[in-house]
Amino acid sequence: MPQALIESLDHEGKGVAHFEGKTVFVEGALPGERVEFASLRRKPTYEFGTVRRILFESPYRVSPRCPHFGVCGGCIMQHLEFHAQTAMKQRALEDALWHIARLRPEQVFAAIEGPEWGYRHRARLSVRLVPRKGGVLVGFHERRSSYVADMDRCEVLPRAISDLLPALRRLIGALSVADRLPQVEVAMGDAATVLVLRVLDPPTAQDEAAMREFADRFGVVIHLQPGGPETAFPFHPPQPPQLAYRLPEFGVRIAFMPTDFTQVNHAMNEVLVRRAVQLLDAHAGERVLELFCGLGNFTLPIARGGARVTAIEGNPALIAQARENARANGLAARVRFIAGDLFALDEAILGEFGGQEKMLIDPPREGAIEVIKALAEDAPRRIVYVSCNPATLARDAAVLVRQKGYRLRGAGILNMFPHTAHVESIACFERGAA
Repeated sequence: MPQALIESLDHEGKGVAHFEGKTVFVEGALPGERVEFASLRRKPTYEFGTVRRILFESPYRVSPRCPHFGVCGGCIMQHLEFHAQTAMKQRALEDALWHIARLRPEQVFAAIEGPEWGYRHRARLSVRLVPRKGGVLVGFHERRSSYVADMDRCEVLPRAISDLLPALRRLIGALSVADRLPQVEVAMGDAATVLVLRVLDPPTAQDEAAMREFADRFGVVIHLQPGGPETAFPFHPPQPPQLAYRLPEFGVRIAFMPTDFTQVNHAMNEVLVRRAVQLLDAHAGERVLELFCGLGNFTLPIARGGARVTAIEGNPALIAQARENARANGLAARVRFIAGDLFALDEAILGEFGGQEKMLIDPPREGAIEVIKALAEDAPRRIVYVSCNPATLARDAAVLVRQKGYRLRGAGILNMFPHTAHVESIACFERGAA
């Protein structure tokens, strides 16, 4: 069996080595380790493999806490010590900025850590009826597979949800639509936990009685979703508490629907918002343009400080909820929410929102290259960019610095998703001399 010395980790947490003239990506291997590996897939210049035996072990290797680690695809880095995970993500951001954009930030922000376990307040669990495994499985997909992992608990879900998994399996297994229920979406707020059951066929009266009993017994709210996310509706209890989370530092409460996008890690989201607001440094009366604003997660804290915010989002349903959140928090007079396609921007469209002193961008993984290219001479002097993909952040940063005249004042990561390779980062750009 071939051996390799692991040199580094890639952006997906795989060990990187060189063997017989190829780059080899080895699942389960850590930098500094010498391993025997089995090949999974070969290409002319690179190869994917998985660890079969560790000949020399990294001092940062730890025993995974979850018994499903290695089978479940939800976490891929539990074998790496928590603080080392954070350092790896910081390195991934710096490497992306350098190798893609040839940029180094003037300041590398200190990496931010939060809860290591039980942090995931949103999750999409797959459901599969598998009689040979004892009935219904509820959990994340197995690694490199469409099969559902046979899970009885999950260490990154809050304890109350993790403990609910066996009972949820029994409930679904007893329903007449067990083979027509492919997904359960979990959404937790400060005062409510919602389970959204994706039902491809209508449940029977007996099914409905079982679901009501389950909701009452475990203190959860059940929604049913017969079609797309917009079709989800509250099933039981009849008048459920509203889903919401608070940003106490800013005296803001954000209400949301269970299928709306929110950050999965509430504790780290509080820190992210604080850092973004600090970097933006928007004073009372200043005009701020926010793009990809969602429910107002950043908008309302910025407005709380006295700035006037124009916030744009592509999803009209999120805009409607954001407006309601502004009204409920007494901030409607300082915020203007607009629904618009941010992937179809040009200089003329963006120019309609000119005269803004500062800007905050929080795009999806695709980044915000259309926005960046559309910036004109009157563009905001400071941009805070929140990113969930170092590669697209680096691509956009190159244009900002080399074509639009900005400096990369600073960048750093937040370990928003411990035990995964996901890198959440924040960067600050500014026009003018240092």
